[in-house]
Order: sequence, then C-alpha cells, then structure tokens
Amino acid sequence: MRILMIIDGLPGGGAEKTVLTLSSGLIEMGHQVSLFSLRRACDYAIPEGIDYQVVQDTCKKPWRKLTEIPRRAQLLDHAVKLAERSGKFDVVFSHLHKTDRIVAHSRTLSRDKVWFCVHGMFSFSYLRHRSGLSRWFKHHKIRHTYENRNVVAVSAAVLRDLSDTLAINLRRKTVIHNPFDIPEIQRLADAPFEMQGKDYIIHVGRFHEHKRHDRLLRAYALSNIDAPLVMMGNGTDDRIQQLKQLAAELGIENKIIVRPFEANPYPWIKGARLLVLSSDCEGFGNVLVESIICQTPPVSTNCPGGPSEILTGDLARGLSEMNDESLAATLADIYAHPPIVDSATISSFGINAICQQYVALVDNQ
Repeated sequence: MRILMIIDGLPGGGAEKTVLTLSSGLIEMGHQVSLFSLRRACDYAIPEGIDYQVVQDTCKKPWRKLTEIPRRAQLLDHAVKLAERSGKFDVVFSHLHKTDRIVAHSRTLSRDKVWFCVHGMFSFSYLRHRSGLSRWFKHHKIRHTYENRNVVAVSAAVLRDLSDTLAINLRRKTVIHNPFDIPEIQRLADAPFEMQGKDYIIHVGRFHEHKRHDRLLRAYALSNIDAPLVMMGNGTDDRIQQLKQLAAELGIENKIIVRPFEANPYPWIKGARLLVLSSDCEGFGNVLVESIICQTPPVSTNCPGGPSEILTGDLARGLSEMNDESLAATLADIYAHPPIVDSATISSFGINAICQQYVALVDNQ
C-alpha cells in the first residue's frame, strides 16, 4: 500500500512524534510511506525508509497571509503530482489543523482517500476565548474544513468535541489512540543522562499557556516535595522568564530546573520519581503513555481530552482536579505511594495493533 502523511512541520511535539512513529510502524508492515512536511522545522530524526519531503512556501509578499491557504495547497498539489508519477497514493493522512485547512483546499487529493487525523479539542484550543463574530468565523472555518470528511480522532473525547460539541457532520469517523514503539522507547530510556541516580520529578511539554506551567509551579510549591522539578520543553524566552519569575515569587526558584526539549527525553522520564501534566486540555497526552512505558508513575489534571482514557485502574489515582490544591495533593500522594505500572498496561499501547487499525480504514473503504 502507498501511504502519504502530511503535517505542517516537525517541531518537538506529541502529534509530530506520533506521525513519525506511525510512519515507521507502517513501513515495518511492508507499506510505502511518504511524509510531506509543509515547513522546514524539524526537531526529530527522520526514521529510515520514509520518503521525506519538505514542501516549503517561500512567498515573501506583504499580502501573503491573505492567500496563504490556497497558495500552499497549490504547492502541495504540485508535490503530490510529482510523487504520483511512480504510483497513486492509496490513502492520505493529514495531521494538525493548519495542515488540514491546506489539504481541504487541495484539488489533487481525492476526498475519499483523505483522512484528517485530529489531535486536539477545537472547542477549547480555538473557541474558548472567542465570542460573537470572531467565534462564529472561527467555527465556520473549522466546519468548512471537516464537514463531510473522514476523521480519525486520537481519543473519544476529541471525536465527541468535533461531532457533538461543534455539531459537525462527518463522512466517516473513528477513534484510534496514538501508537508507541515500546521496545525502542525502552531502549532509548536506558541511555545515560545528566541527572542519573538523582531524585527529581519531571514535566515534559512545550512552554505554552495551555500546559499551565503556572498551575504546576503553584501545586509543586504546595506539595512540599523536596525533590527538584525538571521542566523540559521549548518555548519563547519571555514565557520561560515569566515562569522563572513566578518560581521566585513562590520561593522555589532553587528547586526548578528548566531544560530545552531533547530528542530523547526517555532517560529523563525513566529516572524521575513521577511525571506530571498540569494542562487545561490534552487531545490525547502522549507523554503520559511514554511515562507508563518507562514505568514512571504519571500524574495529570483530569482535563478535557485523553488523560482519563489513559490513566485507568490503579493509575487513575494520578488524576487530579483542575486546581492547584488538588494537583498538589495528588503529586504528594503519588510521590509517596506510587502505583504499580504492569506489563499488560504497557503492551496495550503497542504500535502494531494501532497500525493495523489505520490499514483497516483503507480495507473498509
């Protein structure tokens, strides 16, 4: 089978990592995978065997924003036509909303073959702070992109948000959780790293307001955990400086370690006493699964999205309410009384079963 993955760049993020993992798994199954990145941004190594191409928009005209989507769709169509000289794509998977908007404008890609892989909660990330005409216009753009389209949602919560909350009629719809290369993650987790053998807790995620690092810092201060907090991720200098200032105000600046994103965060995750997410929303929550695979107990706000679908059984003790006090109490409890992460829980997130579900989408067309 010939498969095309499309994404608007590969900076360090969960959806981007998922695309690469999924592509690798499909190649292992014997399929041909092409990956078109619509920007040069790339913080990951491209796995062997992937036909990787950058379809870069180089327009510098002052009015470029007004024509961006149709212009980039034309560039994509040109790249697809060139690639299909050696055979048509059997299925196309588009990842992330900016990509989806561009793909929806394509005149080359068949609507029947395209699946939009939705990784986030639109009602939260795009509409929460909007009202009036601004909200209507944004909702209209989302509807225009996904109406009567094929959609793969990474969690049941994401699918409900799109089809029920936003009332968008979908042509075909399904939920497929994100895939994880368990043996590879466990192999990478054994690499040496700076804080090996030291006691600490960790947060891994970009420094964005949705991740609520402010809540994390306040909860950490309230938890009275002696071990330092490592915060690993990319973000603007201004945002990082704001968080450092908050840490100083809370009197915990000497216990906070801020580190840039690393292509292999797994040794850091494996070496931690626990991993914590403090988000207002998570489409799925890849890092929670990665923590489970590394046998590090995860803690997360029970926010809209995937965390409650991931943290089940005894791991559900790691779910907190979305406030400082509850997150602090959960941190302290899991730090002192960590749940056992069993092998059955780990294996349920394996790559092969997930890839089979993607292939079945084509078989059932």
